[in-house]
Amino acid sequence: MRTVAEIRKALQNADEEQYEVLSRALVADERKGVKSALAAARKRLDAQAAEALRLESMYATASALAGGGLAMGLDEVGRGPVAGPLTVAAVVLPDAPRIEGLNDSKQVAPAARTRMAESIKACALAWDIEFIEPHDIDAYGMSACLRTAFGQAIAAIDEQLSGVAAVLLDGNPLHIDPRERNIIKGDAKCAPIAAASIIAKVERDALMCEYAKEYPQYGFDSNKGYGSADHIEAIRTYGLTPVHRASFCHAWAQESLF
Repeated sequence: MRTVAEIRKALQNADEEQYEVLSRALVADERKGVKSALAAARKRLDAQAAEALRLESMYATASALAGGGLAMGLDEVGRGPVAGPLTVAAVVLPDAPRIEGLNDSKQVAPAARTRMAESIKACALAWDIEFIEPHDIDAYGMSACLRTAFGQAIAAIDEQLSGVAAVLLDGNPLHIDPRERNIIKGDAKCAPIAAASIIAKVERDALMCEYAKEYPQYGFDSNKGYGSADHIEAIRTYGLTPVHRASFCHAWAQESLF
């Protein structure tokens, strides 16, 4: 008779077919450790199956919206911060290989986001990042800047890749391209939008960490430009930098700027 440790090891990496063989062989084994190992393996396999279905749905949604053709996904980060750029990414993914764990960037741990961003760039048929700087946000307003950034990203992808059938945007319509399709919470439902959300987040976060070296008083490496209590206090104490959005900071800013 195999030990509980041996059975647990066999079950830890068993696929569905191997699990079924082992579970039939162990059906009469009453040891608690064996039952616990079987339950853990079943839970793991069920989670893997659910994840596979979720990922399949994300890719299938994009394909359906593009009529089976190529789908460009776009997303933005940095709409709400008081410092740093608005960042828009555009991505066209192949149907395979699939990006394991692909999801809304907010649902992916930071270290995993960085690794996933590299995988996305490596396998994408085309990708692009656009930054709209704080002085343009102040001058033209967020709505105009969003349209500009999305339009630039779409044009950049079209230069790299012909035959894109659908332009998929997260959220409400912007009416910037005749191929536009809009998906509420698309970054959690549609593979290329999720991919765009991840590379936009990783690129912007990296830029804010670089700004933190230049302006260490403001904690950009931790707050990423958002109006945290410490960040607001730094604005009150030191004033604004060139990477702040002055129009977002009237309530706290000193008159003098860097």
